Amino acid sequence: MIDALIVGLGNPGREYARTRHNVGEEVVALLAERLGEKLKVGRDKAAVAEARLGAKRVALAFPTTYMNLSGEAVRPLMRRYGLTEPGQLIVVHDELDLQPGVVRVKVGGGLAGNNGLRSITQHLHTQDYVRVRIGIGKPPSKERGADHVLSRLPKAERELLDVAVQRAADAVEAIVADGADNAMAKFNGL
Repeated sequence: MIDALIVGLGNPGREYARTRHNVGEEVVALLAERLGEKLKVGRDKAAVAEARLGAKRVALAFPTTYMNLSGEAVRPLMRRYGLTEPGQLIVVHDELDLQPGVVRVKVGGGLAGNNGLRSITQHLHTQDYVRVRIGIGKPPSKERGADHVLSRLPKAERELLDVAVQRAADAVEAIVADGADNAMAKFNGL
């Protein structure tokens, strides 16, 4: 029995590794490492690992679809694990509306232009899942949005995001252990 599905958003492939858009994937990989598990590509268009996080059983997942099609992996995974409540899904993703390195926990809300969230919402017919948002800042102009999220980072910003990935993994652990409200109180004030 799985208590929560933790999904890190990003794009598959080496060319996207360590970009702003893949910080969600980095968090799930870090959690798997902390728990001594390996993500394995299988069915449901995702790399998945099952683990125990404290007293809870969790499934960690990284969709092998592109970000814009994340719901094609999330919906079957929710079904596979018998998860019916939106609060049992924790999605970790990049957030343009937060300064680089800022980590925030949120339940439900808008999509903030994130096509991965849009796809998940369309497939689940709800926005009420838990989100761990990692700030990547806004691009200099709207036309440069894709370049901003998919390009390599300057060293100082990469170091900032590495710390944010650690904090986001801590936030996921707090959500699983103590609930989203407690995690919001702990992480959103910093």
